[in-house]
Amino acid sequence: MTDHGPDTDTDTDTGTDTDHGPGPDTGARADVPAVPALVPAPRRAAWGPAVGGAFVLGPRTRIDAGPGTEQAARWLRSSVGAATGLPLAPGDGEGGDRLVLAVDPHLPAEGYRLAVGEDAVRLDGGSAAGVFWGAQTLRQLLGPEAFRRAPVRPGHTWALPPGTVEDAPRFGWRGLMLDVARHFMPKDDVLRQLDLMAAHKLNVLHFHLTDDQGWRIEILRHPRLTEVGAWRARSKHGHRFSELWDDTPHGGYYTQDDIREIVAYAAERHITVVPEIDVPGHSQAAIAAYPELGNTDVVDTAALTVWDDWGINPNVLAPTDRTLRFYEGVLEEVLALFPSPFVHIGGDECPKDQWRASPAAQARIAELGVDGEDGLQSWFIRHFDGWLAERGRRLIGWDEILEGGLAPGAAVSSWRGYRGGVAAAEAGHDVVMCPEQQVYLDHRQAPGDDEPIPIGYVRTLEDVYRFEPVPPSLSPEAAAHVIGTQANVWTEVMQNRSRVDYQVYPRLAAFAEVAWSELPPSRERVFADFERRMESHYARLDALGVGYRPPAGPRPWQRRPGVGGRPIEGTPPVV
Repeated sequence: MTDHGPDTDTDTDTGTDTDHGPGPDTGARADVPAVPALVPAPRRAAWGPAVGGAFVLGPRTRIDAGPGTEQAARWLRSSVGAATGLPLAPGDGEGGDRLVLAVDPHLPAEGYRLAVGEDAVRLDGGSAAGVFWGAQTLRQLLGPEAFRRAPVRPGHTWALPPGTVEDAPRFGWRGLMLDVARHFMPKDDVLRQLDLMAAHKLNVLHFHLTDDQGWRIEILRHPRLTEVGAWRARSKHGHRFSELWDDTPHGGYYTQDDIREIVAYAAERHITVVPEIDVPGHSQAAIAAYPELGNTDVVDTAALTVWDDWGINPNVLAPTDRTLRFYEGVLEEVLALFPSPFVHIGGDECPKDQWRASPAAQARIAELGVDGEDGLQSWFIRHFDGWLAERGRRLIGWDEILEGGLAPGAAVSSWRGYRGGVAAAEAGHDVVMCPEQQVYLDHRQAPGDDEPIPIGYVRTLEDVYRFEPVPPSLSPEAAAHVIGTQANVWTEVMQNRSRVDYQVYPRLAAFAEVAWSELPPSRERVFADFERRMESHYARLDALGVGYRPPAGPRPWQRRPGVGGRPIEGTPPVV
């Protein structure tokens, strides 16, 4: 079998070149269908008639689901079954025309082996998750029509190409950070994003639930967090330097049952939901709901409302025991809803002006014996690190939490560049690499006036594809602490699902390959090959109803003429 790595899906074993067209509908013979191009690219794949004949799904096709594969079987029936109109009924282990699902502990935990023969398809995974990721590959092999919710072509032949795929992910943390605080995303849209993440083999949703502009999670013991903190009277339209305002009140939140549903839906897709509750900065929505949380000796916190602008807000939490107890209560309810081993506490962009002006804060600094206002922020972080550790969870925060030192178990989301992640990894902390200038998907995708609300430097599809999460400067020991990577989606200028779609896709497909596929020995990914495979993947996104940015540029309804952004010219720095 030819090892293609992440850069090609041309099979030299059989002498047959992979067809990058849309799949079995291209007119290929039923016994040798065309092979869709896979995204993300697998480690190894072999295709062609030398491997055997095609497998055709039909009304008699059964799924034999071994122990531990029940979730994948349910997903195949609900998704592939819906698209094909086939029942894919449970099998009895007898006869042919079967999809056989099994857990093979000899495979990597999230790895899988998919073998397509004329009479049966066998999908083995190193765990239930591995089987599920293999099922995603199986759906891609059926062609873009398999991504629809109902059959669109009566009499269509659902043929799987003969061949074998052996695959496993590069990183254990393959994430998407979704900010629902700046612009609320209804629950059904979150569930849809989980489906799209699963289709790209991403397995962590970093759920940014609180900020100055909104509090999005119901906390039963503190009801004003959503009664007051989830709503704002208006919103800045465009970048914070824009002169435009949207005077439509904005808000929303997830009930605890909504959260349970989101977490369960994600778990069925082997996605972990990591909640983020911001402290001590990015907290005006909470202070507007409970003014005693703020620095009342320097600010009239009772006059504060949920913030309607973007940027860094000066109103931060007061360093009091009362504040600590309040957020411990919040986190007790959060831990009951989210089984994730990690809890994100923010820790970024905390202005110190109010603490400098506050007699109470200065007295607290003296009482604690910490090093000024920076030490006070570190005290906040260390408190919740210990509190979470006592409950069997791990704290993760933005790279500012490195300032003042970290407890051994804390992990870092490196957003200001690579530097914080490098420092954390060399110090023995686990790191998720998400540097702003490489994988912030709110940044613009192309130059020109047609790009809607352009933010930051240009980050093209190719730029994202060439992102490398592990800096070559890291020692092997430190590199092992890079547990993964994630793309971040901040929604200040994304008011709705269509805007999120436009900013995120297709670049998330490029990011997914970075996170999943092994880096070639040359350390250079071949963008031309990825671009060729994307020709098939665009058809899948079309079938899923994703309003992505077309390669030729935005469609007329995707533009936002006259809405100010903040484009930055030149080449983004690598820091």
